[in-house]
Amino acid sequence: MSQDQEHFRDSIGTINDEGKRAWVFPKKPSGKFYRYRKHVSYLLLTTLVAGPFLKINGNQFFMFNVLERRFNIFGFPFWPQDFHLVVISMIIGVIFVALFTVAYGRIFCGWMCPQTIFMEMVFRRIEYWIEGDRGAQIKLDRQPWNAEKVQKRVLKWILFFIISFLIANVFLAYLIGSDRLLRYISEGPFDHLSTMLSLLIFTGVFYFVFAWFREQVCIIACPYGRMQGVLLDEKSVVVAYDHKRGEAEKGRKKFRKNEDRKSLGFGDCIDCFQCVNVCPTGIDIRNGTQLECVNCTACIDECDTIMEKVNLPKGLIRYASEANIEKKEKFRFTPRLKGYTAVLTILTGILLGMLFLRNDVEANILRLPGQLYEHKENNIISNVYTYKLVNKTIKDIDNVGFKLISHKGKINLVSNNKFTVPAQDLAEGTLFIEIDQAAIKSDKEKIKIGVYSGDQLIETTSTAFLGPRSYK
Repeated sequence: MSQDQEHFRDSIGTINDEGKRAWVFPKKPSGKFYRYRKHVSYLLLTTLVAGPFLKINGNQFFMFNVLERRFNIFGFPFWPQDFHLVVISMIIGVIFVALFTVAYGRIFCGWMCPQTIFMEMVFRRIEYWIEGDRGAQIKLDRQPWNAEKVQKRVLKWILFFIISFLIANVFLAYLIGSDRLLRYISEGPFDHLSTMLSLLIFTGVFYFVFAWFREQVCIIACPYGRMQGVLLDEKSVVVAYDHKRGEAEKGRKKFRKNEDRKSLGFGDCIDCFQCVNVCPTGIDIRNGTQLECVNCTACIDECDTIMEKVNLPKGLIRYASEANIEKKEKFRFTPRLKGYTAVLTILTGILLGMLFLRNDVEANILRLPGQLYEHKENNIISNVYTYKLVNKTIKDIDNVGFKLISHKGKINLVSNNKFTVPAQDLAEGTLFIEIDQAAIKSDKEKIKIGVYSGDQLIETTSTAFLGPRSYK
């Protein structure tokens, strides 16, 4: 590629020669991949909107209450005591992102990213409905502010604001819980002015992003696009232009009927610019893999449509790696992709297994700081402890008590020997453990304690028991 042909590298596609924002008016996409994307997007949109309102066993399906440190993931409640699971999930997440990007490129961006889904499947579709396709939008943008333009723009902005407000409410439901949100709504905004103010701020942010900032999120703000440049290699599967086929010996050429392009040395690309017109980030995919490309497949559908019209083979733009294009090989599920997929599946399985094997009750019994053991009559050694029990379930745990498992002895609670741990709450108090000195083998004995609900063992924990030092 000559230096003149690489001028696109000198600037961002959404900035014009004057340094101002070059507004992108993408053509309405259509085709096989777009239909698949719509199905996936509607499923994810439904999940995203319904997530905080669905409940499993009384627990919100998703909740990320950072302020109160309460989290629900897939209906499982998480407490600060489960922080190790968060750390492990973050490690798995980093590895997953790295391997996924290396193997499959930025498929996530085009198919599953909330920014892309809301932008392309909600806000742009409203825009197409009100203002028309690419040509009509450009015409409307250039015409003066007459009655038609005011009517269409105001209607669009009002709908954008309403949808942004609804998205902000859903976002708030993830943060504070759907039950509390619905209660706030029923009580009215004047009783919760601070919450209403926060809601309006989030509404403004979402409106700004989807009404004005748009593709700049992917180009400027999103860190994943930056990671792409590091993680992708010649074997990564991306939306790619087959330059070997498209350029041939003499490059691109406009289509003419009854012309033998192959014998003349011209490639299959007819230079129609439809792949550029349909791109939501305004790039030319024929320049190769770029930061702005989100792998949305709109250019694939559009190019396949054009190729079909001019009786040329489809797949000039397709999912492929640079290695596939250079070697003119069809895409295949290579051992490398199989290996990465296997690792991703195993990591996901480990995380899910840890979630399902998580204890419903967390027990911590610690010696009271600054207290030594007490030597009672009949050679009984007593230690004082504080206990904390966390109930992670949605049901009260009744008739809770403690028993020594590793040693013979007694456990006496300061209050009642039996108590109740409320649902999704904790119980704490003080207890004494008494063990015969003859059963103690060291001055710092490790003992195992069982937590029982009635006669049912619900959790075990261990702690240290101090006793007299032996000089034998």
